[in-house]
Amino acid sequence: MSHQPDLLYTEEEEALRSAVRDLLADHSDAAAVQARAETDEPHDRALWKNLAETMGLAGLLVPEDRGGQGASHREAAVVLEELGRAVTPVPYLTSAVVATEALLGCEGDEAASLLAALASGRTLGALAVPLSDRAPREEWSVRAQDGVLTGTVTGVADAVAADVFLVPTAEGLFAVDDGAPGVTVAPQVSLDRTRPLAALTLDGVAGRPLAPAAAPVVRRALRAGAGLLVSEQLGLCDWLLTETVRYTRERNQFNRPVGSFQALKHRLARLWLEVVNLKAAARNASDALAAGSDDADVAVAVAQAFAAPVAVHAAEEALQLHGGIGMTWEHPIHLYLKRAKADSIALGTAGRHREDLAELVDLRAP
Repeated sequence: MSHQPDLLYTEEEEALRSAVRDLLADHSDAAAVQARAETDEPHDRALWKNLAETMGLAGLLVPEDRGGQGASHREAAVVLEELGRAVTPVPYLTSAVVATEALLGCEGDEAASLLAALASGRTLGALAVPLSDRAPREEWSVRAQDGVLTGTVTGVADAVAADVFLVPTAEGLFAVDDGAPGVTVAPQVSLDRTRPLAALTLDGVAGRPLAPAAAPVVRRALRAGAGLLVSEQLGLCDWLLTETVRYTRERNQFNRPVGSFQALKHRLARLWLEVVNLKAAARNASDALAAGSDDADVAVAVAQAFAAPVAVHAAEEALQLHGGIGMTWEHPIHLYLKRAKADSIALGTAGRHREDLAELVDLRAP
């Protein structure tokens, strides 16, 4: 359906932002995130409880009559902006967006029960596809025979925290509980310790059927994930730009703030323009998803094609303009650089989304 984009934030969205930012300032400052990233428990479960259960943010995309808050992708995008600003180690994107969107595309009592559980925040879900996937695969990694699942999926984000896995197969989409006989989750080395990856292995595990065809469900989930990942990348950029401007105003060289040097002004001005454009693309994507617009695929592809280079550029500029202090392990910039680099290949690279966009608007390369 046709839709007139609305890129401005509403009063309710700004109030939601303020509430989330205040909570993260109290419970997820840079020192806490850095300390947790160096442990074997990367996820902040106490913070998740506050976000998901106390504030009810896990169910934003779920209608009220199905156990959620009845909000939209616009509100979820605001939450992801703030989580990106703090590089918060919680599985919001993977559980409250991607897995939730998959369940919203399913019918039946089993899917409804799981959806309500994810919306409550007390259960964490993960779609069993590699984080790098942007679309359903031609062949699934897991085989199914009469509902019994066997196979391995690598690169599953936040799998170590998941209570239930949504597993796509040629026979359909199935639910599998973590800890069930035959289920193994093996952590993998990942650049971004705040969003850990793992390999999920199923050895003759009985799955609970959710949908007879997995591809449409997975496509819906990955599109929403890609569209809202851009808001996380926007949050990263917002923090990086703000902190870099602040630092260059305070850091003196030759008895002048380094931010007063014309060359640095130009670099920061260019970065500011990129971030402003990224904000427009991110807002357009979340608004199109919220409205169910016919242009949602195009909006997501445009936003994803633009976001990754900007986020990586913002992190690189922040690192360089902070000088020596930016190179230290104690400064949080490295967390933002790692998240920006990891996000640049998550849910499809910018190049793959440009290819998708070319197909969507019929401007294929010769």
